[in-house]
Amino acid sequence: MPEQNSRPIPKKKHHKTKNFNSKPQYRDFPRTNSNSEDEDRIYGRHSVEAALKGDRSFNRIWLLPQLRYNPQFHALLNEAKAKGTLIDEVSQQRLDQIAPRSNHQGIVAQVSPYKYKELDELITLALSKSDRPVILVAEGIADPHNLGAIIRTAEALGVEGLVIPQRRAAGITSTAIKVAAGALENFSVARVVNLNRALEELKKAGFWIYGTVAAEGQFVNRVEFGDRPIVLVVGSEGEGLSLLVQRNCDILISIPLSGKTPSLNVSVATGMALYEIYSQRWPNSWRLETKCKIDKKNAMKDGNF
Repeated sequence: MPEQNSRPIPKKKHHKTKNFNSKPQYRDFPRTNSNSEDEDRIYGRHSVEAALKGDRSFNRIWLLPQLRYNPQFHALLNEAKAKGTLIDEVSQQRLDQIAPRSNHQGIVAQVSPYKYKELDELITLALSKSDRPVILVAEGIADPHNLGAIIRTAEALGVEGLVIPQRRAAGITSTAIKVAAGALENFSVARVVNLNRALEELKKAGFWIYGTVAAEGQFVNRVEFGDRPIVLVVGSEGEGLSLLVQRNCDILISIPLSGKTPSLNVSVATGMALYEIYSQRWPNSWRLETKCKIDKKNAMKDGNF
């Protein structure tokens, strides 16, 4: 891998781009970590089922009586009860009180606080799974809906993990877990005090840092990401990446704009950038898979299989 001083310096280009930032969907986002009561509660059948199948510890589960012996949950609930979880059959009205303004679908679970990974643990885990892993870094995502959507997309595409700051950003709350729709049971998240120091640690581990900006970045579809460990850094809704974080990136990238829409939701833009990274890797995999199938077919014809 090239030495640090050989990393390319992003050239300033004046072009119309799709904004990686997103206008907030609500007037006031929480700017600090919330300690609200519902942070340790998840709701919805898919989210609770995924958590029951995963490595989460439960304190209590509230559900409608008809779900207690539902084939989807019966065995999982018995297993949770054997581990000490309280199972409460309650009315619809009680569930509405426990999880107000939520589509709980008849079940709510109180889980132990989310266990974040240490950064060095996340790096080691990522490099053990792949020689060219992708790690996502999110600077100051304030809306837990956006955070959950980003996690769901990242896990689906094969990202090895996410790094978020401890301050002025949403954490893994019940809302994020709900929107992630089970993805967090197979996805690692590290929470760090200093995001710039984290980027320095990732560089030392061999990762190239790509930062997403609204303008003056290289077009994402023209960047050759290559077969190397990658970190994709995305910014907060509205403000984007801070200047200090931008300076810690090796290359700044932007999505080219064709229409009149001035910006994209941060979770949508993140998905587009991740797709471009992985799409550059897929052709090699497809060619190898196709070659193997052809070789196998020819071997069967020749009677050598």
